[in-house]
Amino acid sequence: MTTVVRVKLPTHLRRLAKVEGEIQLPIEDPPTRDALLDALERTYPQLRGTVRDTTTGKRRAFVRFFACEEDLSNTAPDTALPAPVLSGAEPFLIIGAMAGG
Repeated sequence: MTTVVRVKLPTHLRRLAKVEGEIQLPIEDPPTRDALLDALERTYPQLRGTVRDTTTGKRRAFVRFFACEEDLSNTAPDTALPAPVLSGAEPFLIIGAMAGG
């Protein structure tokens, strides 16, 4: 079964992917964070390596994941996406973190 989820990307990734606004991604079961990121890289190959390291598959240091007002950045890659994301009620957010002082 395939689930379609809403994804919001930061401006620089939207420009790279040549999309405007929110995107919708079909993801395979089980609908996990990694399944979503796999679908993102498959649909927009120009984003490969921008969100996850291509060698280790780990999240890039200055990229964060949020959904339903929760930081999902440090959850296990095979963790199921929250029910409101799966139903389309809430988007999955990929955010470029800020650093400095």
